[in-house]
Amino acid sequence: MSPISGDTTERAIASQPGGVFDAVEAGQAFQTRVHERVLQEEAVLEIDNLNLNYGDTRALWDVSLRIPRGKVTALIGPSGCGKSTLLRCVNRLNDLIDSVSIQGEIRLNGDPIYDTSVDVIELRKRIGMVFQRPNPFPMSIFENVIYSRRIDGERNKSILEEVCERSLRGAGLWDEVKDRLKSSALRLSGGQQQRLCIARAIAADPEVLLLDEPCSALDPIATGRIEDLIEELKGDYSLLIVTHNMQQASRASDYTAFMYLGRGIEYGPTEEIFLHPQLRETESYVTGQFG
Repeated sequence: MSPISGDTTERAIASQPGGVFDAVEAGQAFQTRVHERVLQEEAVLEIDNLNLNYGDTRALWDVSLRIPRGKVTALIGPSGCGKSTLLRCVNRLNDLIDSVSIQGEIRLNGDPIYDTSVDVIELRKRIGMVFQRPNPFPMSIFENVIYSRRIDGERNKSILEEVCERSLRGAGLWDEVKDRLKSSALRLSGGQQQRLCIARAIAADPEVLLLDEPCSALDPIATGRIEDLIEELKGDYSLLIVTHNMQQASRASDYTAFMYLGRGIEYGPTEEIFLHPQLRETESYVTGQFG
């Protein structure tokens, strides 16, 4: 995907107040405005011309994004713009919906994830996901964390203990729970449960970590801890996060993609999207004038 070229039609749409939104609402083709720095990054995940339909209803339109390796990328946009739908495409959760049809391609480290030869269970080990509300399993803290290793057949106690400690440390939770690993995970606070879910995801050593509004059900203190954790995880992991919170996107991400009605509108370094966007429609959204 390349930045908008010198095409006069595209320039005219982008320069008129409301022009981009009007074009998208009218179903006209629109090429995402991509900042140059995005193209200079090595991509861990490449989304090319992705289209998704729920029956006869189109939810994603020709979405193309390159997700940088070792960085945090935020997806922002009004409710219903396709952010979570796009996220669920990355680990093929939308496959579970009978009415869904998908065209286009997603590549994880060069591997097409929608190829007919792909084992979806194995794919989901490569792509960890943390949902909007914490969803710990009704078992001990220890068993929650090492769940993926258990189902892979790992039985070596010392290896499982090492994975548990490393993952809980990675999620910033070890010091809080190290003396009660056999206790039920359901006894943890909401913020602790969400960090436990992150520990469970990283225990599988994923290549990409997906976070779908991970702080929406948490209080401000727990939200701050999750944001600090996101900062600590990047580099070791490539993170793609959906958020409605503009402040959170500006604080926690390196790159931000703005979506509207299932289309990518503008994609660039977070500071440029929030301080110097190339489209006035992006500016109107991030400043609260629209949406």
